[in-house]
Amino acid sequence: MLSHALIITRREMRDSLRDWRIVTPIILLTLIFPALMTVTSGLAAEVAVAWGAGQNARVIMGRLVPFSLMIVGFFPISFSLVIALESFVGERERRSIEPLLSTPVSDGELYLGKLLSSMILPVLASYLGIVMYYVGLMMYSDYVISSTVLVLILVLTTMEAVVMVAGAVVVSSQTTSVRAANLLASFIIIPMALLLQVEAVLLFWGDYEVLWAMAVVLLMIDLMLIRTGMRIFNREELLSREFDEFNVPALWRTFKHLFACVPASVRLPRDGPAERLTVKRLYTRDVPQLLSLQKVPIVIVTVVMLAAMAGGWLFAFRYPLPAGLIDFQGITDVDFAASVPDAGFLPGFDPRSIFVHNLRVLGIGIAATPLSFGAAPLLLMLAPMLLVGFFAGEVGFLGLSPLLFLLAFILPHGIFELPAVVLATAFSLRFGASIMSPPSGFTISESVLLSISDLIKIFVLLVMPLLFLAAVAEVHITPLVIMHFFGG
Repeated sequence: MLSHALIITRREMRDSLRDWRIVTPIILLTLIFPALMTVTSGLAAEVAVAWGAGQNARVIMGRLVPFSLMIVGFFPISFSLVIALESFVGERERRSIEPLLSTPVSDGELYLGKLLSSMILPVLASYLGIVMYYVGLMMYSDYVISSTVLVLILVLTTMEAVVMVAGAVVVSSQTTSVRAANLLASFIIIPMALLLQVEAVLLFWGDYEVLWAMAVVLLMIDLMLIRTGMRIFNREELLSREFDEFNVPALWRTFKHLFACVPASVRLPRDGPAERLTVKRLYTRDVPQLLSLQKVPIVIVTVVMLAAMAGGWLFAFRYPLPAGLIDFQGITDVDFAASVPDAGFLPGFDPRSIFVHNLRVLGIGIAATPLSFGAAPLLLMLAPMLLVGFFAGEVGFLGLSPLLFLLAFILPHGIFELPAVVLATAFSLRFGASIMSPPSGFTISESVLLSISDLIKIFVLLVMPLLFLAAVAEVHITPLVIMHFFGG
């Protein structure tokens, strides 16, 4: 498979190297930008000294130089987006795609060859720019970047290039015009720009462990995007697609039909009418079947939740709080109500406020699912679970039982809230996976509509009632249990 893909790659590379509009900007950025950043870094150090930084000037350089190195590596790979967007739809507009699609290679080989050809030239230019900047620093300054930081920047640059290329090639293979592809490219550019800002902050903080974790996350996204592209690419559809149509009435009809289908025997509209939809059928057939069909994401989310609690517990052992900072003895009803901080992002201590707050948090995670492939709900779930594990660990240092803490503070409302969070997150994860791996016979849009209909069913029928019960229990039952075990 790889040998055939490399034939496509070599063909595409020759075409790219013949196009001066691609080669010239890459060469200029590779040769000029590193020299410019070298001079800028030297001026920044002089300014820091002039402003009285003194011994801190080298610390400033230690934070500024890795950031400059990252920028030097990022600019050349930005051209990979342009090349990748042209990979399929550009040739289609130039009417040169038919001979390529008629070659005796599989769809996967063709896609992989296009992917590699779109990435190799910009990534090599990025590496060359990083090396030139590194050499320039050694020649014109006494600051030397550590090998660990250099490898980290190279890894992040490579992972970012693959994300941009894989996403752009997917867009190019699913659109019918370069204009449409360029418009959809904003869904790639905006997240990458935000990611670059986060990386810049972490570099200034010197938090390299988090950056390595981000590199692992980017690698996972790379694999998901590549798998998505190879799964959904079809040369016959690429040739037969005449224009991009956004037919809202047709999408609405498809959604209504999929929502009315029994999950275990879901059918597309062209296969006949669905069964009659009733509330009784939803609770007796649809919900049990959905829970059975989505056991894998439910198990994944449950494991992640438990792992987050364990991580918070370990963090508590590493960073114990000062003795006497937390006092669980003699809690009264007044003390408990007054302990809720007056912060805008926290709800008031009443069932309605807690219910709305939990709905809002889960809604934000679901809304961010398409851009994060389901990762956003998982990340939103990690923070409170880490805190639960952290405080359970801290209770152990006070000589109290962590199990008793969980039983009093978490379990009374957690028996409702935790299953609701797990279900919402699991079906959001499945929503993200529907974009990458549509079921057999389903298009991407039909797969997304099916996952949305299943998510709505679970959210309305199970998640919302559980969250409401959790909010009531948190206000009226949890304080009584806490006072029973810890009250004075």
